Amino acid sequence: MSIRESDLKQASPACKETTLSNYLWKDHPDESKWADCVHCGMCLESCPTYEITGQEQHSPRGRVHLIKSVADGKLQVNEQFMDPVFACLDCRACTTACPADVDVGGLIEEARGQIRQAMPLTGVKGTVSKFFLKGLFPHQNRLNTVGSLLKFYQKSGMQKAVRKTGMLKVMPKHLAEMEAIMPEIKQPVRKKYKNQTVIPAQGAAKTGVSFLTGCVMDVMFSDINESTINVLTKNGNDVAIPQNQTCCGALHVHAGDRDTGRKLAKQNIEAFKDSDKVIVNAAGCGCMLKEYGELFREVDTEWHEKAEEFAAKVVDVSKYLHDTGYEKPKAELNTRITYHDACHLAHGQGVRQEPRDILLDIPGVEMVHMPNADRCCGSAGIYNITNPEMAGAVLESKMENVPDDVEMISMGNPGCMLQMAMGVQKYGRNQKVVHTVQLLDWAYQMEEKGKEEL
Repeated sequence: MSIRESDLKQASPACKETTLSNYLWKDHPDESKWADCVHCGMCLESCPTYEITGQEQHSPRGRVHLIKSVADGKLQVNEQFMDPVFACLDCRACTTACPADVDVGGLIEEARGQIRQAMPLTGVKGTVSKFFLKGLFPHQNRLNTVGSLLKFYQKSGMQKAVRKTGMLKVMPKHLAEMEAIMPEIKQPVRKKYKNQTVIPAQGAAKTGVSFLTGCVMDVMFSDINESTINVLTKNGNDVAIPQNQTCCGALHVHAGDRDTGRKLAKQNIEAFKDSDKVIVNAAGCGCMLKEYGELFREVDTEWHEKAEEFAAKVVDVSKYLHDTGYEKPKAELNTRITYHDACHLAHGQGVRQEPRDILLDIPGVEMVHMPNADRCCGSAGIYNITNPEMAGAVLESKMENVPDDVEMISMGNPGCMLQMAMGVQKYGRNQKVVHTVQLLDWAYQMEEKGKEEL
């Protein structure tokens, strides 16, 4: 399927006047992002999909060439173009490796937006995509309902029965693997603190921050959100949780639905407009929030300016704690840990050493180096659902680098945690997968428990 002449008639006049002849809509790939690419090949070894396929179209420079070729009118927006663009993990490792800092991730997301306007999903895929991206993720109440159902599934004995009877075997293999590592569902923090405007600091407050709880994060990993609040308040922060915040939109933008991404961005920008700092504990969400300006670059000057101002407030919790100072715990955890760099934290936000320093400040923690720690695990939002075979191959490569002699694998992104947990189970490991902020919280809790016992 390719662009039809009828599409040209429907395209806006502003788009038809552009020199980007085969991109018909606004918000097309930005020429400045590929202008410095000289196809040197420095990016090749950094790319997980190129490592696995060995195919040029599945390399960063290959994808940049394809995106530019559509802009030059040499290629159409069709199936052959769509496949390598959507097969990209959008892990940003290529930009880190690139001497010219070519923003391949930005190009990929902009190209996906053009593809989904030219070739919208139909049939079952279209229905499923619409249900999750438009009908579920932007609506916290609906997500909470799903969470309640999952909690009932876990607590009622249904989960044990399903696993015992082998019913999971009728599910696609990758979905059955996800069910096997589903975390324990607990009360979302936005629901817990819905009547509390601000969670006060423990002791004298140094400053106030706002906290993005996330959508799926607050349903599937509310314990990590709780640990984040505990650590922030322990270190003198009053924590506000705006109730009108919403999904960050990362999954929508990754899927090519940039219009919904913009709608969610506007809601979050308004929700946090009175905040000085917006703390995030999910790498993918934080990276998306920091890139809100890109969504409005070509379509809305006023909101582009607001988005840039908002992005300047966003900071990952590990970097915030590292930069503002935190109380070093005194209790010992006595465990061997290795650290995985979430792509959108290391490559997307440049946060690498800060979480490692936090872990090293916990007494009794022994850090074991993980080779290629910043190599993608294959999660990539919902990539492990939409591209399970490639995600599985990337995960296998990742697990080969996880040291055998560690008890925990720490990281700063929920998607990575689920994917790595699948890897631990699939390859017969016994490591516990944890979020960095959880370990700091546990050390604080042990310290308080020790004081109570004295």
